[in-house]
Order: sequence, then structure tokens, then C-alpha cells
Amino acid sequence: MSLKTMKKSTRSNLITFGIVIAFYLIVSLMSVMGMMTSSFAGQLVPICAYVVLAVSLNLTVGILGELSLGHAGFMSVGAFAGTLVYTLTFENTPLPVSILLSFLVGGAVAGIFGLLIGIPVLRLQGDYLAIVTLAFGEIIKNFMNALYLGYDSTGVHFSLKDSASMGLAPDGVVLINGAMGITGIKKASTFTMGIILILLTLVVILNLVNSRAGRAITAIRDNEIAAQSVGINITNYKLMAFIVSAVFAGMAGVLYALNFSSLVAKKFDYNTSILILVFVVLGGMGNIRGSVIAAALLTVLPELLRSMKDYRMLIYAIVLIVMMIFNQSPQIVSWRKKITAGFKAKRAAKKEKKEAA
Repeated sequence: MSLKTMKKSTRSNLITFGIVIAFYLIVSLMSVMGMMTSSFAGQLVPICAYVVLAVSLNLTVGILGELSLGHAGFMSVGAFAGTLVYTLTFENTPLPVSILLSFLVGGAVAGIFGLLIGIPVLRLQGDYLAIVTLAFGEIIKNFMNALYLGYDSTGVHFSLKDSASMGLAPDGVVLINGAMGITGIKKASTFTMGIILILLTLVVILNLVNSRAGRAITAIRDNEIAAQSVGINITNYKLMAFIVSAVFAGMAGVLYALNFSSLVAKKFDYNTSILILVFVVLGGMGNIRGSVIAAALLTVLPELLRSMKDYRMLIYAIVLIVMMIFNQSPQIVSWRKKITAGFKAKRAAKKEKKEAA
């Protein structure tokens, strides 16, 4: 079967996978040839993490049509849960097994929080839902900032005051040390691991979007009352999208956390949620490929502009504005459609001439 005769959705999905794989091959080639700077190499894992976050948030914001500002909260609980599992198991467990367990636990814990938060929150809409999810993210950040967790021969101890109030024995081990978070992490995240997670995220979310459940979720976004009138269970499908989004946010949090030697809660504040939302909006609401490209470009752009010094953030802001106008302005979108239609008409005319000859 040729690319032209495939279904439009299948062709689009293959192009998205092709972009990710091509990016991996190009970066690998640059690394082998010694063309990669240390600054860019340090950005590779965060790029992968932000791509996963943008794609997963697009499921909630673009496909489901609900504005969520708590994605950093799911990222945070996944990161801390997965890192704890990794810290406790990496010495006595084969490294691949330890890493796999950390991703599974991080995703599962984030999914559980997605379920617990989604049940009451998804009854709200619009600004109210955004405010509640934003509050959830801040609650998680402040709770993890105040949490002290450790263990000794008598069991697990925790406190919300300070490490001394845990009452640990002299041989006890502090796992989470309040605002200092988790320290002494053995870095494990790699670019290859990040690409695998991106591909897994795309496989799950693109298949969900193109499935019967995905069409139901899209119907809820377009007209909730009409969807309910034809028998679609609004609550179940909203929860499905919200939980899947949270699971992959948790896994992205694990990938991000294992790229550093320490993990602190302040990395997952509301600015992170807003940044992920910016990736989704600039890439196009409901456009999965757009989220992949926008997250990758906007993550690496500040580093590329570092030589501009004082003008770096000004140029970054201008790029954001230009991208927003290019992707969202009705006049620009209409002009792009006309250009695309013109190219398609010329291609069709050339094809007809060839067939006639």
C-alpha cells in the first residue's frame, strides 16, 4: 500500500512517527560525528520530557476541550514516586528493571491522582476547571516542599515539620528532605529512553484519538449535550482522557527527574503548567504533531538564543507571538489553506496531463 492510498489519519500518524525517528537519527549522527555541543546534549532529555507532556496535555485541552492547568502537579507526583522507587531499588535490582519499575509506578501514581482529581473537577467547565486544576498543582508543590520522609529499622517515618521530628534512628535514611527534596540520585535518563517514551505516548494517544472512544471524546468537545443525547457516557470518557493524560505526565516527570542528581518540588510550579500549555496552544489545539514540534523547538530556543544575552527573552517572546499569529489567526489560516489548495490543484492537473499522455 502506498502512502497516497492510505487513510488520511494513518498517513498523518506515520509522518509524526517519521519526524520523531528522523530527529533521533540526526541527533545520533551528530553525536557520533562530534558535532554536538554539551549545551544541546544537556537539553535532549528535557526536550523529550516536554514533548510527552505537551502531547498528553493536548489530549485533555485539544481533544477533550477542557482547560487544565494542573499538569505540573501530575508531573510532580509521578517524578517523586518514580524517583523513590528508583532510589530504593537501583542497588539491589538490575538497572533496566529498576528504571522500568520507576516509570510504571510514576505513571500509576499520577493516574490515581488523575482519577481522584478528575471525579470532582470534571464536573466543572471553563475557567472554574482551570482554577481548580491550578490549585491542585500548587497544593502538590507545597505539600512536597514540606514533606520529610525516611525509614529505619523500625519502619517508615514522615513529618511535615522538619527532619528531626521524624524520630529516625541514627542508622535511618532520609528519602525526602523537605524543600531539598530527593538528593544523591544516580542519573539514569538517556535520549534513547526519552525517544522510546515519546513513541509509546504517540502510539497510545494517537490510537485512542482515532478509536471509537476518541471519536466520543471529540464529540463531547464539540457539543456535550448532543453527545449525551446519543448515549455517550460523558463522565467516563472525560475521566478516560484525563487519566491517560495524567499517566503520561507522571512518566514524563520520571524521565525528567532521573536526568538530574537532585529533585525539588519547586521545579513543578504553575509556570511549568503554563509553559506546557503554551506548547499545546502554539502547536495547535488537537494537533498532536504540532505539539511535538512546538515543544521541541521552544525548549531548545532559549539555549540557541543565549548568545543574544539581554535580547534573548525579547526574541523568544517575539517568536511566540509570530507563531501564535501564524497558527491561530483566521486570516493567516485561510491564506495557508488557499496556498495548500493551490498546490494540490497544480499537482492534480499535472497528474491528469501525465495520464492523458
